[in-house]
Amino acid sequence: MDQIEELLTRGVANIIPSREELQKVLRSDKKLNVYLGIDPTSVHIHLGHATHLRRLQKLADLGHHVTFLIGDFTALVGDTSDKDSERPILTPNQIEANWQTYKNQAEKIIDFSKVTVRRNSEWLDKLSAREILNLMSQFSLNDFNSRELIKKRLESGNSVRLPEAFYPALQGYDSYFMDTDIQLGGPDQTFNMQAGRTLQNSWRDKRSFILVGQFLTGTDERKMSKSWGNAIWLDDSPNDMYGKVMSIRDNLTDEYFLLATNISKLDISDPMLLKKALSHQIVRQLHGAAAADSAQSYFESTFQQGQTPADIPEVKVQNTNIIDALVESGLARSKSEARRLIEQGGVQVNNQKVTAISYQLPAASSIVRVGRKFAKVTPK
Repeated sequence: MDQIEELLTRGVANIIPSREELQKVLRSDKKLNVYLGIDPTSVHIHLGHATHLRRLQKLADLGHHVTFLIGDFTALVGDTSDKDSERPILTPNQIEANWQTYKNQAEKIIDFSKVTVRRNSEWLDKLSAREILNLMSQFSLNDFNSRELIKKRLESGNSVRLPEAFYPALQGYDSYFMDTDIQLGGPDQTFNMQAGRTLQNSWRDKRSFILVGQFLTGTDERKMSKSWGNAIWLDDSPNDMYGKVMSIRDNLTDEYFLLATNISKLDISDPMLLKKALSHQIVRQLHGAAAADSAQSYFESTFQQGQTPADIPEVKVQNTNIIDALVESGLARSKSEARRLIEQGGVQVNNQKVTAISYQLPAASSIVRVGRKFAKVTPK
């Protein structure tokens, strides 16, 4: 299988208008304009995004004009493509802080000497009222309202902000402004990417393509998401990353080899050994071989042999309530994540599972374990 064939088949959910037409264009001498956009609505990029980043890099290696687009303007609006409620509205300062972490994480996969980084505030911030009216006239509100999640929100009486309805048109303008030939994204982005095809066709009489990648399943067996606490982050430590991959169900191993690595599934019949090989490969690709070896040794000694690590951090916390203590100690990113971890049975204190969110830490120091993380926690 050559590079183009792999590009068009590995982990691909759909190609619009057709795989055959895109293959013909890719095998011509034409250099295409390609982009992948990510809104900086979090400080992290997850392993599901890495699938698209690898595809973006392959297109750059083939010599095409490739852009990694930071949606700093569209992040102000909030995309509801995969959400059944409104996104929190971010401030420009929050968006900027989130963006600062994105490139560092993407550099684990992307060679930015071959890829251009742009922000869509460069052009969306400059649209006049007349240009906005012209843009919106290309689309129907009925199309937006008929989307399943939006329809569900409207029928249940929940709010849909007007800017949310404009989001697909703004993303479509990104594609038009950059004169895009190929847009990359997940299945939840198909509606928005179609807006780009509409503008390219209406305003340039140009035929463009959408390459839709498959979703990567998260650790809770839903789609991996920045919002759902089920992600393996590109900036996770090697130990955490290895442990999270080991926590997925055995039936997801094939999917992870396909979407989260750049190799084929290994011929290993033992499920545990196969998953350890998968975990090692993912950590090696993102952190290097030495880190992967170390993470595997840590997992084997700590979780397979039941040892408590000798070098766990010691932290002091103001609050003894388990929810607050998990957040203060860094074992959970937020109170909502702490609650979810407890409800899922993922929190232990002194080797005893915590089942109540009202649990209070002992006055003396305790060994607190959350999944693959440990801390010696002492109330102040």
